[in-house]
Amino acid sequence: MTVDVSFAHLIRLTDDIGLFEHAEGTVARPEHGYCVDDVARALVVLAREPDPEFTLIRLLKRYLAFVAAAQATNGAVRNRRDADGPWRDRPSLGDWWGRALWGLGTMAVRAPTMRLRATARTRFYASAHRRSSWPRAMTFAALGAGEILLVNPGDAVARALLTDAVAAIGPVSRDPAWPWPEQTLRYANAAVPEALILAGACLSDEKVLADGLRLLEWLLAKETRGGRLSLTPVGGRGPGTRAGGQPGFDQQPIEAAALADACARAYDLTGHPRWLVGLRQAHAWFLGDNDSMVPLVDTSSGGCCDGLERHGRNLNQGAESTLALLSTAQHARRLLSAPVASAEPAAPTRPVLPAAPARPASSGAGP
Repeated sequence: MTVDVSFAHLIRLTDDIGLFEHAEGTVARPEHGYCVDDVARALVVLAREPDPEFTLIRLLKRYLAFVAAAQATNGAVRNRRDADGPWRDRPSLGDWWGRALWGLGTMAVRAPTMRLRATARTRFYASAHRRSSWPRAMTFAALGAGEILLVNPGDAVARALLTDAVAAIGPVSRDPAWPWPEQTLRYANAAVPEALILAGACLSDEKVLADGLRLLEWLLAKETRGGRLSLTPVGGRGPGTRAGGQPGFDQQPIEAAALADACARAYDLTGHPRWLVGLRQAHAWFLGDNDSMVPLVDTSSGGCCDGLERHGRNLNQGAESTLALLSTAQHARRLLSAPVASAEPAAPTRPVLPAAPARPASSGAGP
């Protein structure tokens, strides 16, 4: 079973400026404003939607304009904006800077019109020369740089950013008990191995590719309990947490979506069906195959509940959670139509780079 990719709730959370961060149930809460973190996630999801209808293209233009407005002339990025327009914070290089580059890089090669691609590429270059001191921000930026390099291998700006991101992530330990390059598992953890897998492919570095695949395999084992995903909760997990032990809560949809992203990437670059098993587990987590045995998806609204709790779910349906569902459903729609042939771990193999995303050559209307 797969979930239909419905953008109804995303549309409900969007106004003429941007995408509201929070909701009470299915009702947007304008008083909490917008954030680039979520709008950039929306760029990724909408840019990779095949044959989007006009309503989605209009959303894509609006979100692109929002991210562009967040960029300062020095390449730093603001994150939070009030519903009446003013920005709440100063430009900096936190996670939102990295996510902005992820969204812009994805849109630069996957947007439905040439004009939107060109605008996104210009905005990508406006911030891609900066470097964050935060490894996770560099991880997100790497995903945007990698998208560009898969299609344009000679792009020097994207290549330099991706190379520096690998260094920022740090070495993957040979310790099988804790190879993770950070002291704890935190949030959107699978973005780290995905960035390494993508870097290994784009930079023709077999060691980095092998490290990324090994790290993803370890993370899947660490976040699996009784054959289903038991995700790292909001409080994180350290080396003392035993794989398969008691579950932690509040579990977040963003963690399942990051696993789905990484498994889809690993499958696209290696063709090994092991990664389809991980994708299937991530998708099933939203449908109720999780530690509380309750679905997070709301098929009536098109939204997703904000978290998995010990005795149920958080009924609010904010932007981050809904985009996590949409992202995972996109991968499931594309890759899970055939039965999984094997659950054996994937060996680090030489990737076969995918062809450039097929898009019409229409010039379209820019934002």
